[in-house]
This record gives sequence, C-alpha cells and structure tokens, in this order.
Amino acid sequence: MARVRNGAVTKARHKKVLKQAKGYFGSKHRLYKTAKEQLMHSGQYAFRDRKQKKRDFRKLWIARINAACRNEGISYSRFIEGLTKAGVEVNRKMLSEIAINDPKSFKELVKVAKDGKAGKITKEEVKVEGVKVVKATAAKKEEKVEVKEEKAEKKPAAKKTTATKTTTAKKPAAKTTAKKTTTKKESK
Repeated sequence: MARVRNGAVTKARHKKVLKQAKGYFGSKHRLYKTAKEQLMHSGQYAFRDRKQKKRDFRKLWIARINAACRNEGISYSRFIEGLTKAGVEVNRKMLSEIAINDPKSFKELVKVAKDGKAGKITKEEVKVEGVKVVKATAAKKEEKVEVKEEKAEKKPAAKKTTATKTTTAKKPAAKTTAKKTTTKKESK
C-alpha cells in the first residue's frame, strides 16, 4: 500500500488560520499554534460582545435621554413614568434621536410626560411634532372584550358539529371494510 503524505492539507489549514489571524500583535499572527489559540479567544470575545453591544447601546440611549431631560428640569425616571401614564410608547433609541436632532419635539414630549404624571392626560390622543401617539380609549377596550366573548361562544358550537361528523364518518367506513374482507374470503 502506498504511503499517504498529507503535507499539502496541513499547509492549507495552517495558511487558513494564519490568514484569519492577520493583524494580530507579535507571534499571534506569525506562529500557527499561538495564532490558533488567539483565534479561539477572539471567537469567544466576539460572541460575548454581540450580546454586550445591545446593553451598551441601551445605556448610551438612556444617558442621552437623561441629559436632555435634566435640561428640561425632569429626571429620566419621572420622564419615562409620565410617558407610560400618558400612553406614549416610544422606544429609547427613538427618544434619544429625538432628543439630539429635534429638541422642540423632545420639549413637547417632556410636557406630555409631566401632564401624564400629574394625571392630566389620560385616554386621549397625544400629538407631538413629527410623532403621533394614540392611547386606546376605554370604549374601544370594551368593544374588544365583547368581540372576544362572542367568538368564545361560537367556537364550542363549531367543535360539537365537527365531532358528530367524525363519528358518523367512522361507522360506515368500518362496515364497508368488513364487507370487503368477507367478499375476499368467499372468492378464495
């Protein structure tokens, strides 16, 4: 049997690892063993930091919103509480963009938050320049509840009819198969 030499495969693997490690400091981009170790660690850091990045951006947005709120004389927590009580649902990313790029609209949002915290704004439409936020009224919520109750009443009736259909369909099918087996035995 011929001798198997795999030098080409090994060289290709080493070359691939060293290409990925290009730009690393010192022997980490020159020597195969240290380059491979560093690539494994780099992969772990990348995986960890993809999750960490989301946390870091949320912290940044909150810091920006807090700074803009402090300029308007309200704290971040009171601002968010007021917006939720007023029914305004805007995420932190958009709030930070509004705070940076459109201070007038942010000032109106602060006013809405202060009114919402005081209880002046409840169950009504809130309009801000460039941002339109609507809170559901109590009447709409009652309509939704009524619709759900009607659907709940109709569903059990539909289930009963399907159950009877399946039982009637099974009985004749069993009789016909029995007849077929008897006819086969008679013919033999």
